[in-house]
Amino acid sequence: MATAKVIEGQILGPGEGAPGLRDRFRGAGGIFQNENLDLLSKMLDTWFRVPGTNLRFGLDGIIGFVPGVGDFLAGAASCVIVLAAFFRGVPLITVARMVANLGIEVVVGIVPVLGNLFDIGWRANRRNYALLERSLSTGRRDTWQDWVYMGLLGLLLMTLAMVPFLLLVWISGSLMHGLRVPGWR
Repeated sequence: MATAKVIEGQILGPGEGAPGLRDRFRGAGGIFQNENLDLLSKMLDTWFRVPGTNLRFGLDGIIGFVPGVGDFLAGAASCVIVLAAFFRGVPLITVARMVANLGIEVVVGIVPVLGNLFDIGWRANRRNYALLERSLSTGRRDTWQDWVYMGLLGLLLMTLAMVPFLLLVWISGSLMHGLRVPGWR
């Protein structure tokens, strides 16, 4: 005679995954361990120190001086920390904030010399690693700081998008006024 097996359900708390299934897509083995990511962020942002000062810089600042491919290579290396955050189950708003940090670094880094100096001061990789650590150490899914940061960044981008339009309106109005077109003051 066959006996029925009783299966009991299990209620998982926040941040707990199904037994045997860790992180998103089961992580990536040991590549995305904290020690490796911390080392990578230090190498890219604070590996070297200028003697006699507290000024630190990393390979990201040096590679950026290579014309054409330097910023691309530094940005690609920086993506490892963002990918690790995604695979380790960091909330998507925090991952978006990390992508924004990286985007700011890459876009401003395109400017010769001044962009590289900005890269040295911005330290996007150290910022992103701190976000990753904070997100994994606290059980919260996201924080109000993440939402405020992304909201202000979105507001800044919308404002920057409006500047060319307002400039065009101002120039065309000045042109119409200068040409004494009827109906323009």
